[in-house]
Amino acid sequence: MAAAGPHSSLRGALCRQLLLTLVVFSFACEACKKVIFHIPSKLEADKVVGRVNLKECLGSADHIQSSDPDFRVLEDGSVYTAHAVVLSDEKRSFTIWLSDSKKQTQKEIPVLLEHQKKVLRKRHTKETVLRRSKRRWAPIPCSMQENSLGPFPLFLQQVQSDAAQNYTVFYSISGRGVDQEPLNLFFIERDTGNLYCTRPVDREEYDVFDLIAHASTADGYTADLPLPLPIRVEDENDNYPIFTEAIYNFEVSESSRIGTTVGVICATDKDEPDTMHTRLMYSILEQTPGKPGIFSVHPSTGVITVSHYLDREVVDKYSMIMKVQDMNGQFFGLMNTATCIITVKDSNDNLPTFRQNAYEASVEENTFNVEILRIPIEDKDLINTASWRANFTILKGNENGHFKISTDKETNEGVLCVVKPLNYEEIRQVILEIGVSNEAPFTGDVTLRMANMNRAVVTVNVKDQDEGPECRPAVQCVQIKENSPVGSKIDGYKAYDPDTRSSSGLRYKLLHDPKGWITINEITGSLETSKILDREAVTPTSALYNVTVLAIDKDSRSCTGTIEVKIVDENDNPPEILQNYLVICKPKMEHVDISAVDPDEPMHGAPFHFSLAKASPDINRLWTLAKVNDTAARLSYRKNAKFQEYPISITVKDVEGQSATKTLRVNLCDCTYPDQCRMAAGAILGTWAILAILLGIALLFSILLTVVCGLVSARNKKSFPEDVAQQNLIISNTEAPGDDKVCSPSGFTTHTVNNSSQGFCGTMGSEVQNGRQETIEMVKGGNQTLELCQGAGHHHTLDSCRGGTVEMDHSEWYNFTQPRLGEKLHLCNQDEDHMPSEDYVLTYNYEGRGSPAGSVGCCSEKQEEDGLDFLNNLETKFTALAETCTKK
Repeated sequence: MAAAGPHSSLRGALCRQLLLTLVVFSFACEACKKVIFHIPSKLEADKVVGRVNLKECLGSADHIQSSDPDFRVLEDGSVYTAHAVVLSDEKRSFTIWLSDSKKQTQKEIPVLLEHQKKVLRKRHTKETVLRRSKRRWAPIPCSMQENSLGPFPLFLQQVQSDAAQNYTVFYSISGRGVDQEPLNLFFIERDTGNLYCTRPVDREEYDVFDLIAHASTADGYTADLPLPLPIRVEDENDNYPIFTEAIYNFEVSESSRIGTTVGVICATDKDEPDTMHTRLMYSILEQTPGKPGIFSVHPSTGVITVSHYLDREVVDKYSMIMKVQDMNGQFFGLMNTATCIITVKDSNDNLPTFRQNAYEASVEENTFNVEILRIPIEDKDLINTASWRANFTILKGNENGHFKISTDKETNEGVLCVVKPLNYEEIRQVILEIGVSNEAPFTGDVTLRMANMNRAVVTVNVKDQDEGPECRPAVQCVQIKENSPVGSKIDGYKAYDPDTRSSSGLRYKLLHDPKGWITINEITGSLETSKILDREAVTPTSALYNVTVLAIDKDSRSCTGTIEVKIVDENDNPPEILQNYLVICKPKMEHVDISAVDPDEPMHGAPFHFSLAKASPDINRLWTLAKVNDTAARLSYRKNAKFQEYPISITVKDVEGQSATKTLRVNLCDCTYPDQCRMAAGAILGTWAILAILLGIALLFSILLTVVCGLVSARNKKSFPEDVAQQNLIISNTEAPGDDKVCSPSGFTTHTVNNSSQGFCGTMGSEVQNGRQETIEMVKGGNQTLELCQGAGHHHTLDSCRGGTVEMDHSEWYNFTQPRLGEKLHLCNQDEDHMPSEDYVLTYNYEGRGSPAGSVGCCSEKQEEDGLDFLNNLETKFTALAETCTKK
């Protein structure tokens, strides 16, 4: 099946464009020869006729011209109609002239326009018998013009199958534009195969339609395979180029060189890419203010560059109307505009200048930290920028640092201040040279850049004041020999009146003398020693002895100064050995080093000489001393030395013979490390250390004794009923039999407590004395005393046990013990039901004549030392008590 165009003028513009392209391709090899275009009989203005390969004819052509004014030729060889064209005849021709002005070459291309006629072949009737044979589709590539004006339906092409020669064939199509969106855009005549378009198409929405053509017989037999039928939409220049931004804002420094890039503008075009419809050209339509030419734009890239020197102080902002046009800027191309605002940034192209070349100021002497002058400047650069802010510098005249100049950030003025007092008597006028520059480096004219700083002269006049004495120099030095006798005179401090340059009329006084060694003469200021000076007493030793002096004039104005007294050293100190106790681990250590120091100056010190001083024969036989360096010696032992501590006396002499002897304790120890023996040696204490330890122990012991006495007393009070439960056998804290018993002098008979007839004897406290424990028992006896029994039958008062007589207040003891003992006895005399018990607390009575035991306990009436012999004949039931009493 083949597709052929009709003879009528209804042939679609897209089919024409495709045919022209094929013709151009077929003639590309015949450069500068005739080119044939097949076109419709009618063409509108600005329609594409075809394209000619100009480069193959004359690639260096810089001028292109058409001999027919109805046609124009672009640089890429595209041929357009300049006006509406109607082919009255079937053919029309014109010539394209190409010329190269540099090579003086000219060529021409003949162009022939033909109105192509296409014959439609008739179809054969269907045969009665179907025979399948090899058939082919032969469609002609087809296109249609975007936004075509019709008339609609617009004929595009005819689709024909070779099977139509033998059969009756029916045609149909499918695809986008038929049964897919956009629906019903194309249709085909069922019998003839003519393809039509029903309405205009926008290429920016649909650039190609891929249709499928089908050929079949009446009974559904497929005469041919489906045929792909692409329909391409030819672009029309129907879209304006559009800038990406309506307003572009750029900044550029005023010091920018010519050719500096300011910014880039950009536009887009929806038409077909890589065609004249999207070939854009940029240009500047208008610039305000100023004459054009300050900026330029690249026609293809849209890059804006500086074309002339800028001056922000003249114009600080430019506004330009930018134009973009397609068709490579041809007059018939579509165009659009945008606004571009360029702000000129300030650069330091203007130097700051002083308003006048010379200034004058004055200041009183001895004043400082005061402002004396403000210096204004002028600068044309942008205010409050680094190009406007000033930096002031004192170039000359401030070698002594009396002045300082700074910048007032608000007014940009230079502020000149005096920071160090001036002396009218020394200098009465100061001439300063002041320079000014900007914070930012200068970028202006090269000739001005060499200067880079404007200068002015400031004359400062110093005013005189009636001032007090001056202590100059503030520190004055004198020297005196160490150990000089009291009353030795030294040169003193000298102050003077700055007006008279004299010291007369001044009085002197010591403000500070660290050790009270110096006195000062009030009139002359001379010094005199009040004590013997010791250089080694000054801290540090090498420092000078400083004395502060006050000088006062007749008007009580004063100044202070310092006298540095250098004390010249004398050799008044022998060297001193630093060590006292040394440990040598035998046999690991073979020696030990000793060192010495001398507080005197080095000239009176090292090298030192070490020797054993009046050593015993054993020391000389076992120990040797050798020199290590100028300040140290090495003490070594011989192999036969025993493990023990040796007292070794060593004499050390300085270079002038001053000597000192010191006895060292050297412990020759069987150890691995010296610290092991130092710990043992640390147990050996001095007399005062031992005394201090004993006093501390005694104090602690007395505190503990007081606490123990209180605890025992409280315990005895609580345990009294238990004692009574023991049938009045009193618990005695006696550690030896028969010692330290306290009892009532009346024997078994006791006094009545709380009007009770019951007897009482109890333990109240104990005291440790002389390495044994004594028991003190309190009773209410007839003589109202506390008695301590040391042995049987011997009674002593508590005072006598302490070695002295002390009067005891009976009322205090009575008031304390009566209520407490009465309460305890009352409780002990009751049974579990709180009823009086008759057998709990009983009075010790006579136990009967002939009792072998006799009296027991501490209440025995026997007073003799041998009164305890009866304990040797106790019965069985007293055996346990006897063992307790005799236990040690």
